[in-house]
Amino acid sequence: MSYRDAREIEVIAPNLKRRYSGVTSTVLRLVPIQARQIAIAAAGPVLPDGIPRLRLRDLALMPRRGPSGPRVWHARRNIEMLAGLALKHLLRKRLKLIFTSAAQRRHSKHTRRLIGRMDAVVATSSRAAAYLEREAQVIRHGVDTALFSPAPDRAALRRRLGLPEEALLVGCFGRVRPQKGVDLFVDAMLEILPRHPQVQGVIMGGVTPQFEGFVAEQRRKIAEAGLADRLHILPEDSGPSIAPWFQALDLYVAPQRWEGFGLTPLEAMACGVPVVATRVGAFEELVAEGVTGTLVPAEDLPALTEATEAALADPEALATRGRAARQHVLDHFRIEQEAEALIALYRRLLAS
Repeated sequence: MSYRDAREIEVIAPNLKRRYSGVTSTVLRLVPIQARQIAIAAAGPVLPDGIPRLRLRDLALMPRRGPSGPRVWHARRNIEMLAGLALKHLLRKRLKLIFTSAAQRRHSKHTRRLIGRMDAVVATSSRAAAYLEREAQVIRHGVDTALFSPAPDRAALRRRLGLPEEALLVGCFGRVRPQKGVDLFVDAMLEILPRHPQVQGVIMGGVTPQFEGFVAEQRRKIAEAGLADRLHILPEDSGPSIAPWFQALDLYVAPQRWEGFGLTPLEAMACGVPVVATRVGAFEELVAEGVTGTLVPAEDLPALTEATEAALADPEALATRGRAARQHVLDHFRIEQEAEALIALYRRLLAS
């Protein structure tokens, strides 16, 4: 077990929900990297081994002061802001409270009240910052560029994954539901595939019970078009990382209708795969238009189809964009850059 002594911890990253989510992923990705430079631990009811962490009871029992004064409590949900305020004001723990906001909408009155009581606020994109009613530091998410990197032998990788070696392969990954625009991807590919016999598509992601009917409808459309052998809906990969599936692609499509931040275009670009993405979430801040990919309006099926087909029509330009995409992520979106920016904020608060 990776439990830490609460007396030695300077920063606490709570993850107070059992359901796995993007917030959970953020905590699990960042804390081990941040722990190399600062005494940080996660805290929550369900955390995997290998993550520096505190028991939930340690939060109530820990000394009021940290090793050198206050501790930092970095909340990413309302429940975690509430818990931080309770620890600070009811149990008299010396805490500096941070909240990270990814929402691209006006927060509820309750959430705004909680945010107003934080010592510092982080936004994951400029668009998210614009919805906050107070000053926020923009710190965008990053990806592990060692894990998400171009495949040294893509043909061998495709053989291992059971994918066609010679096809131009287009992917759309993530939870399979209307919000993610999977039906738009299917409709676009049903137009493109008959005109481009070398192209195949792959959809992969988790399906919750409420969206099983939605997935069945997509399978029906594909089967009726006679394209079930070229447009595949695969079950979610339960392996340690989805990186190999990105590495196998020639093009990644992110057709979301709405999004908070959206990591998948970054993960694709880190693997040397250019993208077509809608103008939602942080995508406009992640994708360099015309250099690493193409941006289209949300829910604009003709624009999505045109941009995807244009990218596939020029394999040489596709490869050039792929190389530029990898460099773009290395320059601006490494997870170490995200971790370092947060640590700098922690240290400013600890010293204040």
